[in-house]
Amino acid sequence: MSRVQYTTQAQEDILEIAFYIAQDNVEAAHRLMGKILRACDRIGASPLAGRAREELAPNLRSFPVEKYLVFYRPIHGGIEVMRVLHGARDIPALF
Repeated sequence: MSRVQYTTQAQEDILEIAFYIAQDNVEAAHRLMGKILRACDRIGASPLAGRAREELAPNLRSFPVEKYLVFYRPIHGGIEVMRVLHGARDIPALF
C-alpha cells in the first residue's frame, strides 16, 4: 500500500477549498474533496504520474483534479502532498 502524507499547508488548502464550495453547495464540496483525496491515493501508487514542476521547487510534481492542482513530492513508498491550489491562482508566487 502506498503512503500519502499531507503538509499542514496542504491540509489547510483542502479545508479552504471545501469551505468555499460548501457556501454554495455542500454536496459539491463533498464530491470534490472525495475526488482530490482519491487522486492523492492514486498518485501515491504511481508518484511519477504527474507533471514535473522543477521550475517551482526541486522534485515537485503536479496532477490536475478538475480546476485544481495537487502539488506533491515523491517520497519513499508514496508521496507528500505539498499544496492543493486552484489552477487560476498565481502558482509561482505561492512557491
